[in-house]
Amino acid sequence: MQGVTCISNNAGVDGFGLGLLLETRQVKKMISSYVGENKEFERQYLAGELELEFTPQGTLAEKLRAGGSGIPAFFTNTGYGTLIAEGKETRQFGENHYVLEHSLTADVALVKTWKADKSGNLIYRRTARNFNPMCAMAGRITVAEVEEIVETGELDPDAIHTPSIFVQRIVLNANSEKRIE
Repeated sequence: MQGVTCISNNAGVDGFGLGLLLETRQVKKMISSYVGENKEFERQYLAGELELEFTPQGTLAEKLRAGGSGIPAFFTNTGYGTLIAEGKETRQFGENHYVLEHSLTADVALVKTWKADKSGNLIYRRTARNFNPMCAMAGRITVAEVEEIVETGELDPDAIHTPSIFVQRIVLNANSEKRIE
């Protein structure tokens, strides 16, 4: 698979996760809020082989949430007057200036979660709640890698972070590696 556009809170690390796609030069564009310490990303970006759309973290989360909610675009004051706003529509509302940001959707969303039921309702742990729910919403097909699968009905409905309507596939990985990327 070549020419993949990746939407991620970070650009991954060498030899793991997105780093593996970068090593095989499958990524053509990265939409991210943090590029981190990935040497392969850095090499390809500096050589002009990889496009980067740098997006503030909160804006990235909102672009995914909006995409999953069917909202095509929204205005935010984050990034106004900076390189982030360059080439984008801006508008003034009252005293404040805003940048038009287009929402994001994906053909495939990959999320990692702690627990799921067989219907695909998901519960995340700790910081996995920061981006995974929005990523799951924004995917046309969402694949959840889960540590534990329980019977439908076993999860407390008030504890579910992503309802099954957004999940098309569940993959059990009871011993998943948890690297900080």
